[in-house]
Amino acid sequence: MPLDTIIELEKISVFQKNQLILSDVNMSIERGEFCYLIGRTGSGKSSLMKVLYADLPLVDGKAQVAGFNLQELRDKQIPFLRRKIGIVFQDFQLLNDRSVRNNLLFVMNATGWRDKIAMEERLEDVLEKVGLQTKGFKMPHQLSGGEQQRVVIGRALINDPDIILADEPTGNLDPETSLGIMELLVDISKTGRAILMATHDYTLFEQFPGRIFRCDGGKVVDLNPDYYINTSREEEANQ
Repeated sequence: MPLDTIIELEKISVFQKNQLILSDVNMSIERGEFCYLIGRTGSGKSSLMKVLYADLPLVDGKAQVAGFNLQELRDKQIPFLRRKIGIVFQDFQLLNDRSVRNNLLFVMNATGWRDKIAMEERLEDVLEKVGLQTKGFKMPHQLSGGEQQRVVIGRALINDPDIILADEPTGNLDPETSLGIMELLVDISKTGRAILMATHDYTLFEQFPGRIFRCDGGKVVDLNPDYYINTSREEEANQ
């Protein structure tokens, strides 16, 4: 795998409960790339992401993710892989019984942080990066949807990952809030992290260009963004 390639998939298959969802998947993503993953509901987007962070096993083919060979990955190595990957969910999955700060501290404690001073410094740095430096003591229900998603992105950044996997991160947000989340994700990609974002919002492509992978008919196709911008709306109207 070339030095700057952070995700390299060769002829992999993706299964969900013994059902073949995607086959012969080839994908190569470099550090700092911003990539979209599109396709109809049920086309395999989330399942492909689950293979990348070892929530679904690699059945065949070859896969290198953040320096880990998924074919040879042992259970005890999975937590180390996941420290290299930040995951952003559409439905936030925050702990509602604790503050923003304590949501982030929970992840730090779970992933092996022990130095209290280092933890505090990292916490403040991440809250500043996501624009929530004054919201650390708020509870999730006291935040807007956009602020909650920023907490989720902050949680994904805690361990300084090489890859951010974002599954419909703007799906529950209004257009203005979505814009702020997209700007934040693009800024993160500029720090050298690869971003793979599943989305149904094709209007984002013109303002935030990136490579586009499409799950369709059990395959993953690397599309030409210029071609796709001109044809996507017509194709969607015909589905």
